[in-house]
Amino acid sequence: MYLGVDIFSRNIYADPEKYWFGGICDEIINEFDVLEKCEQLGKDKVVLKEYRGAGGSLTEKRVYMNSESTLVQKKFLITDYIKEFSVFRDFVRHRRWSFNKERYNKIQSLDQNGLVVAGEFFSPLKMLHLAMGPVNSVYFLMEYPDLASELLNMHELAQLDCIRQCVENGVKVVMSMDNLDTMFHPPDYVTAYSASYYEKASSICHANGSYFFIHACGQQKANLELISSCQVDGLEGVAFPPLGDVELDEAMRKTGPDFIITGGISAMETRNLKTEKEVFNYVEKLFRKMAPYKNRFIFSSSCNTAIDTSWDTIRHFRDAWMHYRQTDC
Repeated sequence: MYLGVDIFSRNIYADPEKYWFGGICDEIINEFDVLEKCEQLGKDKVVLKEYRGAGGSLTEKRVYMNSESTLVQKKFLITDYIKEFSVFRDFVRHRRWSFNKERYNKIQSLDQNGLVVAGEFFSPLKMLHLAMGPVNSVYFLMEYPDLASELLNMHELAQLDCIRQCVENGVKVVMSMDNLDTMFHPPDYVTAYSASYYEKASSICHANGSYFFIHACGQQKANLELISSCQVDGLEGVAFPPLGDVELDEAMRKTGPDFIITGGISAMETRNLKTEKEVFNYVEKLFRKMAPYKNRFIFSSSCNTAIDTSWDTIRHFRDAWMHYRQTDC
C-alpha cells in the first residue's frame, strides 16, 4: 500500500535473507571462486559461503531468523587473523564492486517522485567488523597496525571507485552502512581508520551534485562534531534516549548549519504509541522542538522499527507527518 514517502529506505531493495544492505552494486572477487550452499531449517535459512583462492579458502556462515526477521552472522569470514592473513589480503585486494545501473533504474522507476538511497557501502573499519567481528578487529589493529593499514587502504580505494561509478551515473544519495555507534566507532578510531574515506567519499559525491550519508545506530554524541567536520552531508536514523545518547535538537546544535539528521521514530514509539491521538501528540511535540532546524531535519525511522508494529501505527505516523509538516506546530 502506498504511503507517499519522499525517500525510499536504503533497505527497500535489499534481500534481508542475503545481507543487511546492498543490492544495487555487484560484488566481484577476481581470482576467487565463490561457492554458496543454502539449507532450510524450518522457516530459518542457513547460508554457508566459501571463497576459494590460489592461496587457500575462507568461509563464513549466516542464518536468517524468520521469527525475528533478522540475519545473524554465525561464523565470521576470519577467525584467525594471523593464519588467514595472506588469503584475506588476496581477498581484499581482488574484491571490487560494480554499479548496476539497470537495476538502480528499475527500482527508481517504481516512483519517480521518490528517491532511492544507494546504501551499498561501508568504511574500512566496518570492513574489518564485518569480516572478523569488532573484538578481533581491535586486536588486529593494535597488534598488526601495518598489515591492517594495507587492508584498510585497499578497501577504501575499491569503495571510492564504486561510489564514483554511482554518482557519475545519476545516483543522488549514497550511504555508508557503518552503524556509527561510538562503542564500535570511537572518535579516535574514526579519525585513524575512517575519516579519510568519509572525506574522500563526500568530495566525490559533492563534485557530482550528490549527497553522502552515514547510517547511525546507537550512541552518537561523541562523534557528531567529528563526522560533521569530514564534510559528510548527514546521519541517517540518529537514535535518541533511551536507545541513543543524544536528543535530536542537541545533535543539530553539535553539527554544522547544513548537516542533515534523519530520525524521530524509534522502536520505542512504534511499540508504545498505539492510538492515532498518541502518535499525533508525539509528532506535534517533536516538530515544535525541531522547528528551528526544519531546513535540515528529515522525519523518519531512527534505525529500527519494532517487529510487532502495526500497519495502523505506521499510517498514523504518516498522517501526523502530513498534518504537521505544513504548520509551525
